[in-house]
Amino acid sequence: MSYVLNGGPRGVAPATRERVLAAITQLGYRPNAVARSLRTNRTMTFGLVVPDNSNPFFAELARSIEDVGFEHGYTMLLGNAMDDDEREATYVRALIDRQVDGLIVVPAHGGTRGWITELAQKGMPRLVLDREIELPEATQVLVDHEGGAYQATTHLIGHGRRRIGCVAGLAGLHPTVDRVAGWRRSLAEAGQEPAALVHVPFGRAHGYRAGLALLAERDRPDALFVASDEQALGVLRAAAEMGIRVPDDLAIFSFDGIEGGAYTVPALSTMRQPVEELGRLAVEWLVAKVADPDRPATRVVCTTRLVARGSCGCPDPAGGDSTITEATA
Repeated sequence: MSYVLNGGPRGVAPATRERVLAAITQLGYRPNAVARSLRTNRTMTFGLVVPDNSNPFFAELARSIEDVGFEHGYTMLLGNAMDDDEREATYVRALIDRQVDGLIVVPAHGGTRGWITELAQKGMPRLVLDREIELPEATQVLVDHEGGAYQATTHLIGHGRRRIGCVAGLAGLHPTVDRVAGWRRSLAEAGQEPAALVHVPFGRAHGYRAGLALLAERDRPDALFVASDEQALGVLRAAAEMGIRVPDDLAIFSFDGIEGGAYTVPALSTMRQPVEELGRLAVEWLVAKVADPDRPATRVVCTTRLVARGSCGCPDPAGGDSTITEATA
């Protein structure tokens, strides 16, 4: 039977092969995955650790990674760090102990990562996704967060906005630093002073509270660059409660490009992260690394795409579906 299932090492007569396959079907036989992994030294699994899988962006990213892994015959094991250093470390160590063939980490907010040394010592193929950190011999698949924020802010300036504030993520987090830098650079090039800047965690409730505070100011912004779609959903709710019309009184441009942004009223203008590309690059590099352990680590930076909808003042797509208006700043 093993010669039929494994394609060798010796040949099997066609008639014998057909009888074996028929018996396998009749008995419902499935190969023992543990035994196979011992023989091949592969588990056909990859590990993925994300900061918070309740955030739609990370959920969509995980789905993309899982889909590409499935195409290559890999099962994905997911760890949800909940933006907690200890929980992140626990999942990384658990996945190492499970001997996954490769590990993808989207780093959480914290700065203490004792697992980095442990992972480096194991020699396991490893990849950092979306948020850059120092991890020896790890490929980094990143996004041009600074360039995307610059484009979004420049687009708001093009709508005639002159008091452009920013609702950003937690200070010090790699995407936050880059997105705030892009916002500042665009304003500086246009000769504008930055309006209010607020740092809050990525999330609707935090965006809502930030929106209430910013929009209550006497000299409130006439536009906001919001560092994530989740935060922007909260800002939209705050504006509606305060009777502030979007985009007439307040233009909003956000970041990530989650599917739900197409269904708000007005629909969210956003910088769409290339979720499908990120997932494919990450998995295909790991697959290649497993096949060729000497493959060198690399650093790839993907670009975002500007999606102009009603919240910034562009025409809103009709029907509330996922149809969008693409534009360049």
